[in-house]
Amino acid sequence: MIYVENLSKEFCIYKRQPGILGSLKGIFKRDIEIKKAIENISFNINKGEMVGYIGANGAGKSTTIKIMTGILTPTSGKCQVNGITPYENRTANAQHIGVVFGQRTQLWWDLPLSETFTILKKIYNIPEDQYNTRMEFLSEVLDLDSFIKYPVRTLSLGQRMRADLASALIHNPKVLFLDEPTIGLDIVVKEKIRKAIKFINQEYETTIILTTHDLQDIEELCDRIIIIDSGKKVYDGNIKNIKKDYGYITTIEATFSNKNDLSLSNLSFGFKLDSQDLNLNIEDNKIIIRFNNKKVAVSQIIACLINEVQIKDLHIYEMGIEDIIKNMYKAGELNA
Repeated sequence: MIYVENLSKEFCIYKRQPGILGSLKGIFKRDIEIKKAIENISFNINKGEMVGYIGANGAGKSTTIKIMTGILTPTSGKCQVNGITPYENRTANAQHIGVVFGQRTQLWWDLPLSETFTILKKIYNIPEDQYNTRMEFLSEVLDLDSFIKYPVRTLSLGQRMRADLASALIHNPKVLFLDEPTIGLDIVVKEKIRKAIKFINQEYETTIILTTHDLQDIEELCDRIIIIDSGKKVYDGNIKNIKKDYGYITTIEATFSNKNDLSLSNLSFGFKLDSQDLNLNIEDNKIIIRFNNKKVAVSQIIACLINEVQIKDLHIYEMGIEDIIKNMYKAGELNA
């Protein structure tokens, strides 16, 4: 569905010398600095995949997305989306993709939302029966009916994001690019957006590329992630594998009946690990244990706790993607 080979993009930055003399000099001769936004990036994404494309600010994520959507032309390399070269056939490419930018809207600000969809219907030449079927589906999945008659400028951020997602999906695109689709949203609305994205991916096999700084979005929606750093691809693989290799810290929070039942001094695990592999803290009637699951099993920790105290409640947490990426930097897998 998406094919990217040795993709590179360079930008020319004109540097001006300070002062009046510097400005005059710049009229006749300008110093040029070449900045490589992305460098020799390659990957393939199959139909129906939902892939997280992540990296720090300035890593090159947006540049890659703009090339795949046809906004930018690469300096070198190849890119095809659904068999189309985006920057050579922008109109044809636009018919098969949908794009949502969390910080920008493609909706008409002063028009009722329903009229926005009517305009998009004409832009994409959607037949009446297909349009009605599509709108019925999107209204149900994204709960649009409660605000579809309101002007866009009166919508809340959560409503606008659902409307933006609907407008990107109205022509049933084969590929959907999502850039920070849940930015600024509260937990309840985020969950609605995530459920809608999951359902659309499963129902229509829509290929989805997700870029976000909210790594919980990545964990809940994607099985595969591509990490880009300083314009280069540094990781491409399954989230389960990256968790196995770098997400080795597990946290157990156990609540016990009487806070006097337990102290760090009388807790005995029967094995010796340094503080990096086993760390204990007691807060009131709760003990928090962080440990390296490569060196000791969860069952061993729980068995030791049961021998010492009567557990009232227990929660197990795996390391999140954000902390995993930090571990990759520490391990030298990514450039700091």
